[in-house]
Amino acid sequence: MKNYPVYSIQRFNCNAVNSNFYINTFENHLITHSFVEEPHRHNSYVLVLFTNGIGTHDVDFDTFHIQPGSMFFMQPGQIHHWDLSDDIDGFVVFYSQEMYNLYFRQKTIDTYPFYHSLGNSPEMLLDAKETKNFVSYFYHMLEEYQGNKMMKMDKIINTLDNIHIEITRKYTESHVLETHSYNTKIRDFNLLLEKWFLKEKTPSFYASQLHITLKHLNRICNEILKKTTTQVITDRIILEAKRMLMDKKITVNEIASALGFDDYSYFVRLFKKHVGITPTVFRTSK
Repeated sequence: MKNYPVYSIQRFNCNAVNSNFYINTFENHLITHSFVEEPHRHNSYVLVLFTNGIGTHDVDFDTFHIQPGSMFFMQPGQIHHWDLSDDIDGFVVFYSQEMYNLYFRQKTIDTYPFYHSLGNSPEMLLDAKETKNFVSYFYHMLEEYQGNKMMKMDKIINTLDNIHIEITRKYTESHVLETHSYNTKIRDFNLLLEKWFLKEKTPSFYASQLHITLKHLNRICNEILKKTTTQVITDRIILEAKRMLMDKKITVNEIASALGFDDYSYFVRLFKKHVGITPTVFRTSK
């Protein structure tokens, strides 16, 4: 059992010119940061495009197969690690929410649907033509990052935004939400859930905060996520429990309390019902 580390952008950006952004080719990234192949977290957003090699990528206890054209977009706090072939290459980018949101002001990073945690995969597979298109964006960012031209960060952030736009266009081809209204509501529900799930676990609370009826919130969750509101809330709690169980310094009883459960035995039953094993067995199996 390991206590998985949380890496900041500064851990990778040795120049410390900008502590809110880092980009490198994946091959060069691994030369000085081979430790990223061990399970860890980031306190920033992570964007990765693979152009060569194969492997697997574990993100929050789900395994994805890597091939040329594999793209991953991860949010702060997710536990992940790689198992990569020797010929792996591509691009890796870290960036902070603060940098992005302060620059654009009129829109935020969570505007983009692929960064909503509810029902979304952190993976997208591109064909050869799409990969070539994205590679040009990453090369432009890398060139700016390594250079010292005027308005350097302006060009980097705008290129990053262009990548987000292209991802969104591709993403919505296979993740079309029913209506714009539902799209907005599920995003707002996600933001509320991230803020309140430790304290508020009743579906009626979220419906009230969204100014809709519980029946309507259930309809939205069923149509978009194929789950009830209760299931969505429980899934988020179980995910956080799994993440916390990776830290051996915290007891299961302390985890139950941190997640808002006064009844330890109820937490254990809930976890076992949804995972199939007890928290203690899950911890020892990792």
